[in-house]
Amino acid sequence: MAYAEIGPIAIAVPDRFETNEYLQAQFPEWDMQEIGEKTGIKKRYIASEHQTAGDLAVQAAERLFSEHSIDRSTIDFVLLCTQTPDYPLPTTACLLQQRLELRQECGALDFNLGCSGFVYGLALADGLIQSRTARRILLLTAETYSKYIDPNDRSLRTIFGDAAAATLIDAGQQASLRAFQFGTDGSGADTLMVTDGGARRAEQAIKPRHKKRWKSRLYMDGPELMSFTVMAIPKLIEQILQLGQLSRPEIDLYLFHQATRKMLEQLQNRLGLSERELPIRLEEYGNTVSATLPILISQMRAEARIRPENNNLLVGFGVGWSWAGCVWQDQWLGRQSS
Repeated sequence: MAYAEIGPIAIAVPDRFETNEYLQAQFPEWDMQEIGEKTGIKKRYIASEHQTAGDLAVQAAERLFSEHSIDRSTIDFVLLCTQTPDYPLPTTACLLQQRLELRQECGALDFNLGCSGFVYGLALADGLIQSRTARRILLLTAETYSKYIDPNDRSLRTIFGDAAAATLIDAGQQASLRAFQFGTDGSGADTLMVTDGGARRAEQAIKPRHKKRWKSRLYMDGPELMSFTVMAIPKLIEQILQLGQLSRPEIDLYLFHQATRKMLEQLQNRLGLSERELPIRLEEYGNTVSATLPILISQMRAEARIRPENNNLLVGFGVGWSWAGCVWQDQWLGRQSS
């Protein structure tokens, strides 16, 4: 039996970035010190006018292939998670197959999920590998939320950054990813949304839960999202632990979607966890939606915080409402250090 295993990860970000100091100079009336303390973010990368999520995904994949000597002809399947696709159709993943010069026998698909998307991608990859449909999968998470945000939007511009992550998922002999659990509550769709650009007519579109304060195409109700998260995620944790037959002390790291510092601190308090156990790493990238978890894993690996023998939880949550989590042991890292 073969199982999905998280291999090397490569990150790509735009050349352009915005610091809190830059935004303070542009908008003297914004209290960037207070905003920075609440969000935990000091810097965000912003895609150029003509740069897309597909472009960033290509950069991340090429870096992955180059830095880890990966033969692109061995890729069986491409999974792209994005909510900012290059086009409504064709599927961006199909375009990436051609741009990355992957085999025509390679499967490719997009899936539209936000902050839970990386965990969903892992589950999809695990299913493809366990069913013997594929053995080596390129999981791409790429977002350019900045294209949905009005420049004057103090709420959103200070939070979201653009980025892509390329994660190699290989077939392994042990279940390094297990106890997947998922949750969905479509009643929360009106708290984080972009309603234009699809087939639904404007007069029939979902309405924001509360009055919009800014002109951004993206609408977010931060307090409602925080309330949902603080209620849903502790239950999710218990479900994962029960399915994985684990207790809380047997978990080393709780690796959560990096939303904002305030939200993650709420979860720390609710779960009784320290920042060592539930790390917050938002300063340099901001909230990059589906890319936050692979970026966080890459950071934790670089800091030597992940040990191959330890159990960790991977948890994503947000737009949809959608949430997902699983148990993970880093067997690839164990082979690198042996």
